Amino acid sequence: MSWIPFKIGQPKKQIVPKTVERDFEREYGKLQQLEEQTRRLQKDMKKSTDADLAMSKSAVKISLDLLSNPLCEQDQDFLNMVTALDTAMKRMDAFNQEKVNQIQKTVIEPLKKFGSVFPSLNMAVKRREQALQDYRRLQAKVEKYEEKEKTGPVLAKLHQAREELRPVRDDFEAKNKQLLDEMPRFYNSRLDYFQPSFESLIRAQVVYYSEMHKIFGDLTQQLDQPGCPDEQRERENEARLSELRALSIVADD
Repeated sequence: MSWIPFKIGQPKKQIVPKTVERDFEREYGKLQQLEEQTRRLQKDMKKSTDADLAMSKSAVKISLDLLSNPLCEQDQDFLNMVTALDTAMKRMDAFNQEKVNQIQKTVIEPLKKFGSVFPSLNMAVKRREQALQDYRRLQAKVEKYEEKEKTGPVLAKLHQAREELRPVRDDFEAKNKQLLDEMPRFYNSRLDYFQPSFESLIRAQVVYYSEMHKIFGDLTQQLDQPGCPDEQRERENEARLSELRALSIVADD
């Protein structure tokens, strides 16, 4: 949110105290920062959930590709291993979808709704700024007639200018007071508004990773071969790879 003040002549009288202007700019600046943070957080949360879904969908796709590998038809042990992996990936995908749905409902949607109020706030600030410009313009007009020789026509115009100024001044002061009262209240409300969302996000992540621990714990028990440590598997794989490299069809020229 931002506005650009109109470039007009300024009255000699300080119609808005500098402390009031500083207070307004400070409170409005905090809301501008909050708007940007809300927009960025919503965007990042959407990217995160999209990436989570893509990850689990890719994992399911890989396990399905392995199931269609001809090796599964030739080796029952390998088929059993891949079937266990496929089951685990589908369970992971299901829990991941639940987590994403929960985050969408309790975090992303509230962020979106919270962000939707800023355009109205921005418009209120613009109306306040327009009222201030009108106030300054009419105050300068009053000052112009006050500085002239007090003839009958000048006094009539001065009276008319003051009558025009009064409702404009009252309108600005009302708008200014309302914003100075409500902007801090709106800013402070963010804690009560977002705390349930962030608590829900934490709970969703805890539930998801707790389930992942169970799923991959079960998968580990199914895949682990007793008496066959990782170092031995690595040596066996290297030996098989050396045999493949020795074949004439893959030998370097």
